[in-house]
Amino acid sequence: MVSYNPKDWWKLIFDFHKSDTFRQLLPGILGVALFTALVAFLENDYFNATFKNTTVIHSLVGFVLSMLLVFRTNSAYDRWWEGRKLWGAMVNNTRSLMLKIIEIDGDSVIKDEIRILLVDFVYATKEHLRDGVMVKCLHQKTIDLLPQEQDHIPLAIMNVIHHKVSILLHNQADKYTKMVYLNDDLKSFMDILGGCERIKKTPIPFSYSLFLKKVIFLYIFTMPIGFVREFGYWACPIVALIFYVFAGIELLAEEIEDPFGTDANDLPTDTIFNTIKQNLDQIV
Repeated sequence: MVSYNPKDWWKLIFDFHKSDTFRQLLPGILGVALFTALVAFLENDYFNATFKNTTVIHSLVGFVLSMLLVFRTNSAYDRWWEGRKLWGAMVNNTRSLMLKIIEIDGDSVIKDEIRILLVDFVYATKEHLRDGVMVKCLHQKTIDLLPQEQDHIPLAIMNVIHHKVSILLHNQADKYTKMVYLNDDLKSFMDILGGCERIKKTPIPFSYSLFLKKVIFLYIFTMPIGFVREFGYWACPIVALIFYVFAGIELLAEEIEDPFGTDANDLPTDTIFNTIKQNLDQIV
């Protein structure tokens, strides 16, 4: 995720970051401008067409397309923001569980194992939502505690955490009370993991995304037919600008609807993981 100052207007306007939609759409913008110039030449200079322009039709369709894009962007941002809330809960709940574990009488070795397992659970969840978990990147103690050939590493780690908590409380006189005391925090990790998986595995419905892309394509590539009659070759930058706006909004929505990757607009899960690791080390 890119950190920036939202009040620095001039820098943001003239900064062309690799994730900027203008850079990504530049070939398409130039292609649309050239296509518009070709239509202008054929319609105005070659055929000398005299039919009535269609700019009014495109104005009406543009309003409907704008409403569709607003809904598309809001839906994508809701997914991004829900993911951020889930990872915020991950920070709070790891702190809460570790603080409670530290206050319980018991073997300090087991408490340290729980800390290591919690850190690796967060790391495994982060990587699970990307390209998959590399087990060799986990702490050696976690690798030793995990059963062999696990398909779902975060779930396997949480299973070991539950087991370690049970061992820690085994000889406690009030172990059932303490288990209830810890249960909400333990359960919350499965809720967070499930919520992130739901976002990851449930994209925007295919038909909606396909329809929107087709409408943008038809809208942009029929626009020059009417616009070149009124604006001549000035229609080239006008149509290219409209293409940039509409396609840019769709491109942004595509990027933020899956917020767990490594793109510039994705959630800073690497930073959040480092924060959790530092917090748990400090608590212990």
